[in-house]
Amino acid sequence: MAKSKEHRVDIRTRRRIQHLLKQNGAMDATSLAGELGISPMAVRQHLYILSDEKLAEFKSESRPKGRPAKMWSLTNSANALFPDAHAELTVGLIEAMKLAFGPGGVDRLLSIRAQDQIASYGERMRGASKLEDKLSTLAEVRTEEGYMAAVTESDGDGYLFVENHCPICVAATACQGLCAMELDVFRAVLGAAASVERTDHIVAGARRCAYRVTLK
Repeated sequence: MAKSKEHRVDIRTRRRIQHLLKQNGAMDATSLAGELGISPMAVRQHLYILSDEKLAEFKSESRPKGRPAKMWSLTNSANALFPDAHAELTVGLIEAMKLAFGPGGVDRLLSIRAQDQIASYGERMRGASKLEDKLSTLAEVRTEEGYMAAVTESDGDGYLFVENHCPICVAATACQGLCAMELDVFRAVLGAAASVERTDHIVAGARRCAYRVTLK
């Protein structure tokens, strides 16, 4: 019984490590230990298990003093641990739409979807006048949808809107219009006074999708 409970705790700890690496990108064992409230040695044990399972890997990073640090990150195989919104079905439907309606028809369908998103997000943002408040609400909504979104102040001026996971990544790869419409949606709901530019793109191979948002 005790062993079974310990096993469940270990699984929960490894799951938390995976979420931290997905949310923050590469981290060393000491930083992970600080977030989890356990010892760096215990974290390393979990990381090596994840490495054996091909779910995590590390790169050495030199430090001013002492030995290089091992910076751990998730592998591509770990993407399967996070929701992908019925990827196979979605891709099949996209291909069927292309055959049935042609590229123009698919674009019109994506436009309708984008307008629905704009209306839905706009409703959630009702009453928010400041850009920071709008971004905070947008991050909340997108996190609910599985994107693990967050907002931070950017160096200099403006903000960085980050989505650490893409639950429609496979579909977006099959249909690039999804990502293009997504950018249009953000620009529409944040208002004409905001400039929104994508700086990182998961579909292009980045760890996350990121958008630099500034006031014009």
